[in-house]
Amino acid sequence: MLNNQGRPTAPHESSAPAQSARKTFTSNRALQIEEALIFEIGGNSATGVDIDEPAAFAPRLGAHERASPIGLPGLSEPETLRHYVRLSQKNYSIDAGLYPLGSCTMKHNPRLNEAMARLPGFGDIHPLQPQSTVQGALELIDALAHWLMTMTGTHAVAMTPKAGAHGEMCGMMAIRAAIEARGESGARNVVLVPDSAHGTNPATAALIGFTVRAVPARDDGTLAIEAVQAALGPDVAAIMLTNPNTCGLFERDVIAVAEAVHAAGAYFYCDGANFNAIVGKARPGDLGIDAMHINLHKTFSTPHGGGGPGAGPVVLSDRLAPFAPLPFITRAGGALRLEEHGGGGQAFGRITAFHGQMGMFVRAYAYMLSHGSDGMRQASEDAVLNANYARVCLSDLMSPAFGARTCMHEALFSDEWLKGTGVTTLDFAKAMIDEGYHPMTVYFPLIVHGAMLIEPTESESRASLDLFIMALRDLAFAVKRGDTARFTGAPYFAPRGRLDETRAARQPVLRWRPRAPVSDAQAAE
Repeated sequence: MLNNQGRPTAPHESSAPAQSARKTFTSNRALQIEEALIFEIGGNSATGVDIDEPAAFAPRLGAHERASPIGLPGLSEPETLRHYVRLSQKNYSIDAGLYPLGSCTMKHNPRLNEAMARLPGFGDIHPLQPQSTVQGALELIDALAHWLMTMTGTHAVAMTPKAGAHGEMCGMMAIRAAIEARGESGARNVVLVPDSAHGTNPATAALIGFTVRAVPARDDGTLAIEAVQAALGPDVAAIMLTNPNTCGLFERDVIAVAEAVHAAGAYFYCDGANFNAIVGKARPGDLGIDAMHINLHKTFSTPHGGGGPGAGPVVLSDRLAPFAPLPFITRAGGALRLEEHGGGGQAFGRITAFHGQMGMFVRAYAYMLSHGSDGMRQASEDAVLNANYARVCLSDLMSPAFGARTCMHEALFSDEWLKGTGVTTLDFAKAMIDEGYHPMTVYFPLIVHGAMLIEPTESESRASLDLFIMALRDLAFAVKRGDTARFTGAPYFAPRGRLDETRAARQPVLRWRPRAPVSDAQAAE
């Protein structure tokens, strides 16, 4: 296809390798700029900011006082700005393209939410302000809490946890407090965790002192009630179950599991990471759960991860509501206040210093109001539709982990179709980078060999899904025709080639050190 100047709109297939191998003086390739480390760009002899010498003072750090210069690089403002802009251009993001990361729900963050989070009274408040000056913010937190309880069919919610794993710890600490209140803390010290669970589930249980007992999954990827009943006993404190589970399947025996767990005197913790698949369709409280964290970034579109502020509110059943942590919001005489003490003497304490992440609360509430109940229900339906569309369109070339069974919000494939080709799941994922896509989740869940877990979310249009699917089909055809070189060395077009990931994990270099100066003799060579 030619443009109106008669030039090809893309390089010919035969010219691509030559173009990629051509060298430039700067090592840049047009707008793909080779960026050095900030320590290699700037020197510590200069700075872009004039700072006066401090007046004489007596240091109070004792043995902790710095004994040598701090050694930070000095850059001008343009150099600093360019450095971080160039680094940002090397990142893949949901704003750059489809992000099919299974079990992580990388969905679009509407800019309306961002505008709301920056409104005065939300974006410029401080957690230590007098509560009389932040009544609007407290009202929003209270309203968000109300709708979280409404959508989940639960009786209380702890708003303070900062993220999913933090929420898990909050829910499990509430369960531990409830068990202690019954005088059974010494007897009930085991938590049941299915083989298909998120890795944070057993880690959280172990962190707060429980012993983890694994529960195997059926061949169809779900949990059998018989397996749960066999694992239950007077020593079991709780089960931690994800629903829909990490295989992208709805646990059809969930009510029976809840009944069996409760009959045994234990509690039901539900991992809410996949709540985006069932909002408006099913209420976890109606299924028998006692506690569930909600990742606001996965379900209600607040920004995802990156080391920034997160939010993982935890909803609680009436059995656990008395043990919700401080602080929580109460209303007296028309005024709202954060209850910092008390809680009837049963609250297990605090899990964080303040009330939570205000910016994330505003974004999540804006998402709820702009979508309404019907819009959030449609988002769940579209997430499931998109995942099944991808599953069906790829099933003739790739191997669905559980046959033709309809999935929920994510489609899971095994590496069965790659056997004997010389191409691995990792090779396939790296080749996706060359096609401009972030790879799907690979090698997880562990119960599926060479797993490839695809979650398109509801954010993607039919057109963007079709292009993604055709890119994967083209890669699959390349595998089947024996074009292994396209995979085993990929990625070829990324700023960096394939790393030795095993060595990087086992021998990480975490500190930059200046290179030794090169001698004249070495330079001559």
